[in-house]
Amino acid sequence: MRPSNRDRILESAVRLVQREGVTAVTFDSVAAEAELTRGGIMYHFPSREGLLAAIHQHLADRWERTLEADAGRPADQLTAGERLAAYIRVSAESATRAELQLMLEAATHPEWAAPWSDVLERWAPVPTDAGGDDASMARLVARLAADGLWMFESLAYRNMPETQRRAVADHLARAVTAP
Repeated sequence: MRPSNRDRILESAVRLVQREGVTAVTFDSVAAEAELTRGGIMYHFPSREGLLAAIHQHLADRWERTLEADAGRPADQLTAGERLAAYIRVSAESATRAELQLMLEAATHPEWAAPWSDVLERWAPVPTDAGGDDASMARLVARLAADGLWMFESLAYRNMPETQRRAVADHLARAVTAP
């Protein structure tokens, strides 16, 4: 199935963020990347803010689909450990620099942060009772480690070898799903 122009625009904008950062997202740069006209971009997104909000929703939706595919079921059909294990594996395998940059940018824009927050609350909420028992503390430490691995991969001057990254993710996932 051929992607819609809207999806093509959003994927083009994500590629720009991955390559050049959020500030590179303009109607002209996205139009050039998507091989569309500026008017074609503005037809779908009348403002840059609307385009950025749509990028956040698009990536959060894609992230949730990836989490569901990894876990084999929707979040509401999984235990807390199973949800977090999926989050750890997906973060280690497919989280991108563009997602990190956009999430950082969203920290000061509640409307942009909402799609990310919704996914995080379903899949990897920060436990409020982490000091209460070992299992809660293990989930918190594993979540923080998974986030750290993602940031390391996004910001490091070189990537961790895939086998090592996968081994770290598997170790963390086992820690949160162990009986």
